[in-house]
Amino acid sequence: MATASSLSRLFLGKNLCGRAATISNTGFVKFYSVAPSYENIKIDVVGAKKNVGLIQLYRPKALNALCKPLFQELGKAVKDFDSDSTIAAIIITGNEKAFAAGADIKEMQNNTYSSNQRQHFLQEWEDISNCGKPIIAAVNGFALGGGCELAMLCDIIYAGEKAKFGQPEINIGTIPGAGGTQRLPRYVGKSKAMEIVLTGNFIDAQEAEKMGLVSRVFPVEKLLEETIKLAERIGTHSPLIVKMAKQSVNQAYETTLRAGLQYEKSMFYGTFATEDRKEGMTAFIEKRPPNFKNE
Repeated sequence: MATASSLSRLFLGKNLCGRAATISNTGFVKFYSVAPSYENIKIDVVGAKKNVGLIQLYRPKALNALCKPLFQELGKAVKDFDSDSTIAAIIITGNEKAFAAGADIKEMQNNTYSSNQRQHFLQEWEDISNCGKPIIAAVNGFALGGGCELAMLCDIIYAGEKAKFGQPEINIGTIPGAGGTQRLPRYVGKSKAMEIVLTGNFIDAQEAEKMGLVSRVFPVEKLLEETIKLAERIGTHSPLIVKMAKQSVNQAYETTLRAGLQYEKSMFYGTFATEDRKEGMTAFIEKRPPNFKNE
């Protein structure tokens, strides 16, 4: 098992906001701000090749409740990482207690139907869904309401063994509004989704993995390390082809099987117009590692 000191060396290096970072003995990043740019999130670039963008939700006193300023900052950070050619994948995480324990209820308490329409309430979520690079959620603690929806908005979910997921909006007289009633059935099926949404009950990490909501479950102290390994593995491939693969998988949720198969075939054909496809197959035949150039 890696020590805290060895993990510290892994996480030190290139930094987007003048922050140095080390690993605590719980496996979470400790950020030391030199020139802070955000109030509600912390960001860094991590991994052995410094090609993984890390975003930590940072409202610890509010269990990372998703207020509008937080999501505006999150959207900007995701767009910045997405446009950075040195970044292969993005990780969104929280802390030991909470990934995000829901939306900020006090912030939305006095909203009205007309104000939601005028202000395009929750529009900031589009910044996350429009990201071309893979986004991985590393979930420890509570991922409830908007927190669960944010995790589902990511492409892959890894969870710590003590994580809790749920859509408890029914308990406060409303329903999920950022994908909970739409993405959850696609992950776990209609019956389970109905049970979760209509009761407001929580599910633990082990049940979430069994249902297909979560890809893998790890000890709390290993979660971030394992998530970074996954991001680094993705980073060994052509960024161009990874983006095409992500688009193709997402298309499965947007269309019929027949139309999806046609879309996949078109994308597959499209890979043959890239230099990275040629390099990948040539390297395989020559039994050497490929040298992808994102072309």
